[in-house]
Amino acid sequence: MKIVQVALQRPHTFIVLALLILLLGVFTILRIPIDIFPNINIPVIAAIWSYTGLSPDDMAKRIILLTEKSAQTDISNVEHTESQSLNGIGVAKYFFQPNVNEDLSYAQITGMSQTLLKSVPPGTTPPSILAYNASTVPVIQLALSSSTLSESQIFDLGANVVRTTLATVPGAAIPFPYGGKLRQIQVDLDPKALRADGLSGTDVTSAIAAQNLILPAGTQKVGSLEYYVRLNASPTQVAQLNDLPVATRNGSVIYVRDVAHVRDGSPPQTNIVRQEGQRAALMSILKTGTSSTLDVINGIKQKLPQMQALLPPGLKIQVLGDQSIFVRSALSGVVREGAMAAVLTGLMVLLFLGSWRSTAIIFISIPLSILASIVCLSALGQTINIMTLGGLALAVGILVDNATVTIENINSHLEQGKAVEPAILDGAQQIALPMLVSTLAICIVFVPMFMLTGIAGYLFVPFAEAVVFAMLASYLLSLTLVPTLAKYWLKPHEAQATGHGVLARFQAGFDRLRKRYHTLLEAALRSGARFAGVFLLAMASSAILAFPFGRFLPGLGQDFFPSVDSGQILLHVRARTGLRIEQTAALCDAIEATIRQSIPASELSSVVDNIGVPYSGINLAYSTSGPIGPSDADIYLTLGPNHHPTATYVSLLRH
Repeated sequence: MKIVQVALQRPHTFIVLALLILLLGVFTILRIPIDIFPNINIPVIAAIWSYTGLSPDDMAKRIILLTEKSAQTDISNVEHTESQSLNGIGVAKYFFQPNVNEDLSYAQITGMSQTLLKSVPPGTTPPSILAYNASTVPVIQLALSSSTLSESQIFDLGANVVRTTLATVPGAAIPFPYGGKLRQIQVDLDPKALRADGLSGTDVTSAIAAQNLILPAGTQKVGSLEYYVRLNASPTQVAQLNDLPVATRNGSVIYVRDVAHVRDGSPPQTNIVRQEGQRAALMSILKTGTSSTLDVINGIKQKLPQMQALLPPGLKIQVLGDQSIFVRSALSGVVREGAMAAVLTGLMVLLFLGSWRSTAIIFISIPLSILASIVCLSALGQTINIMTLGGLALAVGILVDNATVTIENINSHLEQGKAVEPAILDGAQQIALPMLVSTLAICIVFVPMFMLTGIAGYLFVPFAEAVVFAMLASYLLSLTLVPTLAKYWLKPHEAQATGHGVLARFQAGFDRLRKRYHTLLEAALRSGARFAGVFLLAMASSAILAFPFGRFLPGLGQDFFPSVDSGQILLHVRARTGLRIEQTAALCDAIEATIRQSIPASELSSVVDNIGVPYSGINLAYSTSGPIGPSDADIYLTLGPNHHPTATYVSLLRH
């Protein structure tokens, strides 16, 4: 091929190209998002309906069912719908086809929801529309607790200080807090006083509503100045609501304080969060879209000192469920294994070729091929994750083939007494076409992965892309950079160098092994039928081990992902339907006691209970555990460092 001749005529061009790949690859690695899995771009839009006091049955029949029926005709590209109806809250989730126009879908759902307001029960507020995708998952949690602040104050600080501060972190989605108590100004009526004055609760409600107003009045110009006029009848303190007049009886004014008591309280609690047995609030931070898990978590942690300065001294913030630890551990494991594979590959090449110059040329081409693949992955919008890194780690052993074949063939021509440049030109051109066929044959193996759809496609297409890009880069480098470096580093008769060192002894031993293999191969060819029988028996044995045959041979099993030890355990508790939240909390106490008996205190880092249903429908839209009422609870266990295998404790707790 002419490209080899060009590489020999203009070596500096390809050396600069290699340096460009190096710099661009390093720059890409520093900027490319890092995550545990590839981005799963399955758009989801949730419509969150609320009607205080409406039963789950009425919510499902009178509101949610209408939205699901309308979605079948008014919204396009819907893959499937899911809904959940609870007391006063209904969530309808619309899962769309991949790569759909999300803005159009959002507009369609908004328009449909506004149209349905005429058909749903009067007083229903317009729904909140929330757009996200399947990659929007929790990456870190913050537990807010205090021994001096009330649950209402903790929830208020979480919703109005913590949430608003952390919402500025790029790529972070912050739902409302779990647990705590909602702040609500409550008016406790005195039935006896109302009857004595001939009043009703409606009279008190109307009086407060009529006088708790802010009326716009514009401005007033007086002389050379202009003043803003305020007709503000809204009380500035809770206690001032007691002084609002309700009615007049026999010339006497009846105030709110005469027939009721206004206080700063909270509605009945439907969500309890406890951290190590202490009442708390839980903030769950999710990463959105293509955002990097590590970037989001680092941004959250950088905001914590700034946010802590805005909070009362008695409020404690503890970081829980930090997924960056697991992500870093998983990615570092893949990188470590890939690097080990590259080093071992280089050592094997050195042993077999017996030349450090040839080994150095081959060893340089491996990282450059990987960096070129990463640049291509970044250009296609992919991330650094265990799938792409797994593909690159798999490709390490294959990448060496092209460069090794090229160097070995060049050495063969050097052994024939040729000069360096003619040997490089003849050797590289001689194997260019066979090497292309070999490279394409390997790439074709991964072509079916590009046909996958759904979640499998989002996961395995980046894997295939990483391998294919690395292979193609390796082929191009073997015909350009490898001949260029060989021109400067290889010497005439390089392959004929002999000696009595370790490499020479290895070559002698390998020659003996080659002769034994040749003898075995001749024997197999002479007894073809017997060899075929042994081969078929080995295949049958593998099939027996791989597939289940009865209770004594369970087989390898099947799963979408291999099990990993993240040091975290989630227990979902579902008690009898209708159980009060206080009783569910008592049940969690008993479960927590069993947990502490099963897991040593030295290995149990934290225990967090999330009991009941969150206050906000936004939390329900993001939730994957599916709580249905106060009888449900989630118990989060975090194991400390140097713990025993998590699977051991999971099995123990199940039994």
